[in-house]
Amino acid sequence: MPAAFRRLLVCTDSSPASQGAFQAALALAAASACEVCLMQVLEVSPAMAALAPEALVSWEQQVRGHLEELRRRARSVGVDLTVVVAAAETAATAIVAEADRRQADLIVMGRLGRTGLARLLLGSTAARTLGFSPVNVLIVPAETPLARERLLVASDGSPFSEAAFAEALRLARLWGSRLSGLSVAREEGELTEAQAIVGGMLARANALGLPLETRVTVGAPDDAIVRLARELGADLIILGSHGRTGFTRLLLGSVAERVIGSAPCPVLVVKKPAEKG
Repeated sequence: MPAAFRRLLVCTDSSPASQGAFQAALALAAASACEVCLMQVLEVSPAMAALAPEALVSWEQQVRGHLEELRRRARSVGVDLTVVVAAAETAATAIVAEADRRQADLIVMGRLGRTGLARLLLGSTAARTLGFSPVNVLIVPAETPLARERLLVASDGSPFSEAAFAEALRLARLWGSRLSGLSVAREEGELTEAQAIVGGMLARANALGLPLETRVTVGAPDDAIVRLARELGADLIILGSHGRTGFTRLLLGSVAERVIGSAPCPVLVVKKPAEKG
């Protein structure tokens, strides 16, 4: 099978919450050859590094030992990966820099880190990475395997949603997945527009010879997306990182962030808007 992604950057914090991301990366790499880098960032202030260098060295050794164990587990299923440990004040900054350095085309990370929060919050490593990453980000719940049989893509007609739909079509074609498309009207007066959006999605899918089940509903977009994902038994939700608000960074309360916080399956956030013309 051709590779869906060429280079994966997989992020861990050695917590159980990041195990889903690790397993998802193994599933992607086992299905098709791609480069995999497993990274953990030690969030350290300059003051801490200066005052307790021995503690930092000990911490790094402990982390490297854990990552080497994960590397052995990966090799046992035929996946070879590179291990990187970095120290930085902000984990997200180091992750994005490493993704750029390695020219990764996908960052894979867990939904929750050591904070154990019930919802993804602005300021968490995942939220900051989503906000600043120039490449797509796959967020994986702790105990949810990445399957590829049923994909759900949501669109509000924005350029980012158009890009998300293009990625959904690509993956559905590559993986042989069943694909469902959804557009949510926030109120009854937006139904006509939502129906036009799914109509356009259906036309694009038909042109590629791909079957597409479409839905239109009224309500809060995040609730509708998560509800349909549960109803369909979706294996992966695909979303654009921004909607029609045009914000340049992912903000607390955005549809993408709220979906990630409660989705029953992994969520692929598409970062680049569709090109015009």
